[in-house]
Amino acid sequence: MNYTFNIDKEFDLIAIGRACIDLNANEYNRPMEETMTFTKYVGGSPANVAIGSAKLGLKVGFIGKLADDQHGRFIERYMREAGVDTSNMVIDQEGHKTGLAFTEIKSPEECSILMYRDNVADLHLAPSEVDEEYLKKSKILLVSGTALAKSPSREAVLKAVSLAKRNDVKVVFELDYRPYTWNSIEETSVYYSLVAEQSDILIGTRDEYDVMENTEKGTNEEIVGNLFKHSSDLVVIKHGVEGSYAYAKSGKVFKAKSYKTKVLKTFGAGDSYASAFLYALVRGKGIESALKFGSASASIVVSKHSSSEAMPVAEEIEGLIAERV
Repeated sequence: MNYTFNIDKEFDLIAIGRACIDLNANEYNRPMEETMTFTKYVGGSPANVAIGSAKLGLKVGFIGKLADDQHGRFIERYMREAGVDTSNMVIDQEGHKTGLAFTEIKSPEECSILMYRDNVADLHLAPSEVDEEYLKKSKILLVSGTALAKSPSREAVLKAVSLAKRNDVKVVFELDYRPYTWNSIEETSVYYSLVAEQSDILIGTRDEYDVMENTEKGTNEEIVGNLFKHSSDLVVIKHGVEGSYAYAKSGKVFKAKSYKTKVLKTFGAGDSYASAFLYALVRGKGIESALKFGSASASIVVSKHSSSEAMPVAEEIEGLIAERV
């Protein structure tokens, strides 16, 4: 079963939200207190998805706000050289800094992230800095949940969603729940639900949907039933090693297994999944194939040190799928 987009649009995908710096531990199997060296990469869920999609060959743009500093310039240059259009990345003029994420790799199962997200530039993207003429050129607007955590970024995202709906741009909501950026689950639930109800496609883990619904443990069917009362026509729910499911409004359900790999770290999996899933959908490969692409891409990225730098090309993903039939 295929998913259709407006083929007359210039861009395949425009992402909005967070672009920051990841500092990934070079020393494995030790706590951060004992880690002495880190490698710098571009990070942030929507930035990673944009980079991953561009590496796969999609035409990608980005709406976001960068600090007027060395890190901001590094991010803009890296994304531009990766093939992402950066013409709508705004440079902050008020002294806000780039967000930083230090990663700890104690073991494949025990990874953590220490985030510096206070007063960061990306959360100061203003509604006036979202350009309708740019946005209307895209098949997809990709929204990441973290951008909803603070004003004025949340209003900028809500404006972008509204403009997308007006201009036949599919809204894809990648839940990307980061508890440390929110005051409470209740607050998260309010804003997640507001965007979810206007989204065409949702992608998230089982736990993230429970946060959105503010429930202890709902069922997939309950979550999907609620979403299908609104704009959504495709809901992807990821269950980790058990694989992932896609529920279509038509009633069809699709499932893909996860692909076993030698896991180095857990972060980056969701971003690589989203970029490959959307690539396959846009290229008309069908929902079932898109699930496989997402799972295979996630498997590749968790076996490597970085997130953005490790995003695979299409041949790598296709090779893994063919190898594991």
